Amino acid sequence: MNPQWRSTTVLAVRKDGRVAMGGDGQVTVGETVMKAKATKIRRLADGRVLAGFAGAVSDAFALFERFEKKFKEYNYNILRAAVELGKEWRTDKYLRSLQAMLAVCDAERSLLISGTGDVIEPDDGLLGIGSGGPFALAAARALVKHSNLDAEGIVREALSIAADICIYTNDHITVETL
Repeated sequence: MNPQWRSTTVLAVRKDGRVAMGGDGQVTVGETVMKAKATKIRRLADGRVLAGFAGAVSDAFALFERFEKKFKEYNYNILRAAVELGKEWRTDKYLRSLQAMLAVCDAERSLLISGTGDVIEPDDGLLGIGSGGPFALAAARALVKHSNLDAEGIVREALSIAADICIYTNDHITVETL
Protein backbone atom coordinates (compact mmCIF):
# COMPACT_ATOMS: atom_id res chain seq x y z
CA MET A 1 0.00 0.00 0.00
CA ASN A 2 1.34 3.43 -0.94
CA PRO A 3 0.80 5.99 1.78
CA GLN A 4 -0.68 9.22 0.45
CA TRP A 5 0.43 12.75 1.08
CA ARG A 6 -2.15 14.18 3.45
CA SER A 7 -2.78 17.74 4.34
CA THR A 8 -5.14 18.63 7.14
CA THR A 9 -6.89 21.37 9.03
CA VAL A 10 -8.56 24.29 7.35
CA LEU A 11 -10.92 26.72 9.07
CA ALA A 12 -13.21 29.40 7.65
CA VAL A 13 -14.84 32.06 9.82
CA ARG A 14 -17.44 34.58 8.71
CA LYS A 15 -17.90 37.54 11.09
CA ASP A 16 -18.99 41.17 10.76
CA GLY A 17 -19.22 41.03 6.97
CA ARG A 18 -15.74 39.55 6.54
CA VAL A 19 -14.60 36.02 5.86
CA ALA A 20 -11.22 34.59 6.77
CA MET A 21 -9.86 31.18 5.86
CA GLY A 22 -6.74 29.65 7.29
CA GLY A 23 -4.83 26.43 7.27
CA ASP A 24 -1.95 24.92 9.14
CA GLY A 25 1.25 23.98 7.33
CA GLN A 26 1.62 20.28 8.05
CA VAL A 27 1.68 17.63 5.32
CA THR A 28 2.12 14.00 6.30
CA VAL A 29 2.85 10.76 4.52
CA GLY A 30 1.34 8.07 6.66
CA GLU A 31 2.46 9.01 10.16
CA THR A 32 5.54 11.01 9.10
CA VAL A 33 5.62 14.79 8.83
CA MET A 34 7.06 15.54 5.40
CA LYS A 35 6.46 19.27 5.22
CA ALA A 36 5.76 21.83 7.92
CA LYS A 37 5.15 24.99 5.90
CA ALA A 38 2.63 24.05 3.22
CA THR A 39 0.03 26.54 2.07
CA LYS A 40 -3.44 24.99 1.98
CA ILE A 41 -5.35 28.15 1.17
CA ARG A 42 -5.64 29.61 -2.32
CA ARG A 43 -7.33 32.59 -3.89
CA LEU A 44 -9.22 31.51 -6.99
CA ALA A 45 -11.13 33.30 -9.75
CA ASP A 46 -9.13 36.53 -9.65
CA GLY A 47 -9.32 36.68 -5.86
CA ARG A 48 -13.11 36.32 -5.62
CA VAL A 49 -12.96 32.96 -3.81
CA LEU A 50 -10.92 31.57 -0.95
CA ALA A 51 -10.43 27.82 -1.21
CA GLY A 52 -8.80 25.42 1.19
CA PHE A 53 -8.32 21.68 1.20
CA ALA A 54 -7.84 18.72 3.46
CA GLY A 55 -6.82 15.30 2.23
CA ALA A 56 -4.60 14.11 -0.58
CA VAL A 57 -2.60 17.07 -1.85
CA SER A 58 -2.51 16.27 -5.58
CA ASP A 59 -6.24 15.46 -5.50
CA ALA A 60 -6.96 18.83 -3.92
CA PHE A 61 -5.06 20.72 -6.62
CA ALA A 62 -7.02 18.90 -9.32
CA LEU A 63 -10.24 19.86 -7.52
CA PHE A 64 -9.19 23.52 -7.17
CA GLU A 65 -8.79 23.70 -10.94
CA ARG A 66 -12.15 22.05 -11.58
CA PHE A 67 -13.93 24.25 -9.06
CA GLU A 68 -12.46 27.42 -10.54
CA LYS A 69 -13.60 26.32 -14.02
CA LYS A 70 -17.12 25.64 -12.74
CA PHE A 71 -17.20 28.98 -10.88
CA LYS A 72 -16.43 30.85 -14.09
CA GLU A 73 -18.71 28.61 -16.15
CA TYR A 74 -21.66 29.35 -13.85
CA ASN A 75 -21.16 33.11 -13.89
CA TYR A 76 -19.37 33.35 -10.53
CA ASN A 77 -22.23 31.68 -8.64
CA ILE A 78 -20.39 29.81 -5.87
CA LEU A 79 -23.37 27.65 -4.85
CA ARG A 80 -24.11 26.51 -8.39
CA ALA A 81 -20.41 25.84 -9.06
CA ALA A 82 -20.14 23.80 -5.84
CA VAL A 83 -23.25 21.74 -6.62
CA GLU A 84 -22.07 21.02 -10.15
CA LEU A 85 -18.60 20.03 -8.93
CA GLY A 86 -20.17 17.84 -6.22
CA LYS A 87 -22.34 16.06 -8.81
CA GLU A 88 -19.41 15.56 -11.16
CA TRP A 89 -17.12 14.43 -8.33
CA ARG A 90 -19.66 11.84 -7.17
CA THR A 91 -20.40 10.41 -10.60
CA ASP A 92 -17.19 10.70 -12.64
CA LYS A 93 -15.05 7.53 -12.57
CA TYR A 94 -11.75 9.46 -12.28
CA LEU A 95 -12.98 12.06 -9.80
CA ARG A 96 -14.65 9.47 -7.55
CA SER A 97 -11.23 8.18 -6.56
CA LEU A 98 -10.03 11.60 -5.36
CA GLN A 99 -9.60 11.80 -1.61
CA ALA A 100 -9.92 15.37 -0.44
CA MET A 101 -12.44 17.87 0.88
CA LEU A 102 -12.74 21.47 -0.21
CA ALA A 103 -13.84 24.53 1.71
CA VAL A 104 -14.74 27.47 -0.53
CA CYS A 105 -15.86 30.97 0.43
CA ASP A 106 -16.84 34.08 -1.44
CA ALA A 107 -18.16 37.35 -0.05
CA GLU A 108 -21.59 35.79 0.59
CA ARG A 109 -21.25 32.05 1.26
CA SER A 110 -19.02 29.45 2.88
CA LEU A 111 -19.35 25.91 1.54
CA LEU A 112 -17.91 22.46 2.14
CA ILE A 113 -17.69 20.22 -0.93
CA SER A 114 -17.00 16.49 -0.63
CA GLY A 115 -16.53 13.55 -2.98
CA THR A 116 -19.83 12.03 -1.91
CA GLY A 117 -21.65 14.95 -3.51
CA ASP A 118 -22.17 16.85 -0.28
CA VAL A 119 -22.36 20.62 -0.51
CA ILE A 120 -22.92 22.02 2.96
CA GLU A 121 -23.33 25.65 3.99
CA PRO A 122 -22.88 25.97 7.76
CA ASP A 123 -25.61 27.81 9.67
CA ASP A 124 -23.15 29.82 11.74
CA GLY A 125 -20.64 30.77 9.02
CA LEU A 126 -17.94 28.56 10.56
CA LEU A 127 -16.42 25.66 8.67
CA GLY A 128 -13.62 23.28 9.72
CA ILE A 129 -12.23 20.39 7.69
CA GLY A 130 -9.42 17.90 8.09
CA SER A 131 -8.09 16.04 11.11
CA GLY A 132 -7.85 19.16 13.22
CA GLY A 133 -11.04 20.66 11.77
CA PRO A 134 -13.34 19.68 14.66
CA PHE A 135 -10.89 21.10 17.22
CA ALA A 136 -10.48 24.36 15.28
CA LEU A 137 -14.23 24.60 14.75
CA ALA A 138 -14.98 24.16 18.46
CA ALA A 139 -12.39 26.80 19.36
CA ALA A 140 -13.77 29.19 16.73
CA ARG A 141 -17.31 28.81 18.06
CA ALA A 142 -16.13 29.69 21.57
CA LEU A 143 -14.08 32.64 20.31
CA VAL A 144 -16.96 34.04 18.24
CA LYS A 145 -19.16 33.92 21.34
CA HIS A 146 -16.69 35.05 23.98
CA SER A 147 -14.11 37.34 22.37
CA ASN A 148 -13.88 40.55 20.39
CA LEU A 149 -11.50 39.09 17.81
CA ASP A 150 -12.23 39.71 14.15
CA ALA A 151 -12.60 36.84 11.64
CA GLU A 152 -8.86 36.67 10.94
CA GLY A 153 -7.97 36.72 14.63
CA ILE A 154 -10.43 33.94 15.36
CA VAL A 155 -8.99 31.79 12.57
CA ARG A 156 -5.44 32.28 13.82
CA GLU A 157 -6.28 31.58 17.46
CA ALA A 158 -8.56 28.60 16.74
CA LEU A 159 -5.97 26.97 14.46
CA SER A 160 -3.33 27.53 17.13
CA ILE A 161 -5.57 25.76 19.66
CA ALA A 162 -6.14 22.90 17.20
CA ALA A 163 -2.36 22.60 16.72
CA ASP A 164 -1.98 22.11 20.48
CA ILE A 165 -4.45 19.19 20.37
CA CYS A 166 -4.22 17.44 16.98
CA ILE A 167 -0.98 15.64 16.06
CA TYR A 168 -1.75 16.17 12.35
CA THR A 169 -1.96 19.97 12.75
CA ASN A 170 0.92 22.38 13.30
CA ASP A 171 1.21 26.05 14.18
CA HIS A 172 2.54 27.33 10.82
CA ILE A 173 -0.69 29.15 9.98
CA THR A 174 -1.61 30.89 6.72
CA VAL A 175 -4.70 33.10 6.59
CA GLU A 176 -6.42 34.88 3.69
CA THR A 177 -9.39 37.24 4.01
CA LEU A 178 -12.18 38.65 1.85
